[in-house]
Amino acid sequence: MASGSRPMYSWGKRLFDYCAAAAGLLLLAPLLLAVAVAAWLGGLRPVLFWQWRTGYREQPFQVLKFRTMTQRTNAVGTLLPDAERLTPLGEWLRRTSLDELPQLWNVLRGELSLVGPRPFIHSYLPLYSEAQRVRFRVRPGLTGWAQVNGRNALSWEEKFALDSWYVANQSLALDLRILWRTLGRVLSGHAVSAAGHATTAPFRGSKAALGKE
Repeated sequence: MASGSRPMYSWGKRLFDYCAAAAGLLLLAPLLLAVAVAAWLGGLRPVLFWQWRTGYREQPFQVLKFRTMTQRTNAVGTLLPDAERLTPLGEWLRRTSLDELPQLWNVLRGELSLVGPRPFIHSYLPLYSEAQRVRFRVRPGLTGWAQVNGRNALSWEEKFALDSWYVANQSLALDLRILWRTLGRVLSGHAVSAAGHATTAPFRGSKAALGKE
């Protein structure tokens, strides 16, 4: 993207994000309420939870999500593995991406964009290599280039490569393309979980970040 067009793109993207998030929260209010009631009746309480993620310029923020796992613990008070806490309702919410809808509030607040690299949990911050930190040059997104090109079926290195490509090539046309492809991904429920995991494998750091090259 030409440097002269970047400010106009950034301004227009933020305006679009704000209007789309505000309209989405209003139009989807009945659906949000129905999901909240179903989650409450299904034992996913409290139905909403906040989780610290890393955002623009490596600043921490809290994303809002519908809860998909119970808070069951073992005898010593440690949370059980994800696979044992993920309920059938929670699995369905994940497959349909309905658990992500409350993040429209984060978009409205300016912490998320509709399109950008997905924000990962903040505790991963020290594990990134310098090349992987390019993702923090833009606002993270509700959906992104990695999400429409494999989502959790991708390895961590593949996700980072796709995110870096997006940062270098972002444009209005690309954002609209990602939003359109996201709709198809949501309807198919494809690649919600990584192979062998109820959700996804935790990030342990790259060789470059850990000094093992």
